[in-house]
Amino acid sequence: MDTSKLKIRISTEDDFASIMDVEKQAFGEDDEAQLTADLLNDESAEPLISLLAFYKKEAIGHILFTRVFIDDADSPLCHILAPMAVKPEFQRKGIGGLLIKEGLQILKNLGAEMVFVLGHIKYYPRYGFINNAGRFGLEAPYPIPKEVADAWMVQELKPGAIKNFKGKVTCAETLMKPEYWRE
Repeated sequence: MDTSKLKIRISTEDDFASIMDVEKQAFGEDDEAQLTADLLNDESAEPLISLLAFYKKEAIGHILFTRVFIDDADSPLCHILAPMAVKPEFQRKGIGGLLIKEGLQILKNLGAEMVFVLGHIKYYPRYGFINNAGRFGLEAPYPIPKEVADAWMVQELKPGAIKNFKGKVTCAETLMKPEYWRE
């Protein structure tokens, strides 16, 4: 695939159908698409970053970063990556990685200090995420079983942020359901 023909941009309200198409195709079901739709309409998720990747004008990938808080009274600006989707025929071509990098750069420019993800323990560390955020005193909204603790990850966007804040992470209302916290 010629990645020079790939364009990533912030999504707009007019992109909603394209986002839903990417999510449905990537996951082969409507659950992630519904989660994405709910998050896009959840005021407690703001400020959020929603990015679409296009190849030859076709939407092929989507990533969403939504606001989270840490139980600390002076919670820094932090986000969680969820979900990320790439259409099946474009998977394993680096699209997800490009979406992650672009999103992290935007968040850094906004002054975000940390980003969390609950995901594949070998994939996300390639993009700077550190396994087992709980070991830093950064607890997931729901308990993560010890055998999959490495799936709860954090990335520091501002040096020192990980050691400066401790507590339980609270996500947008849409994500605060136990079914989203099983890896």
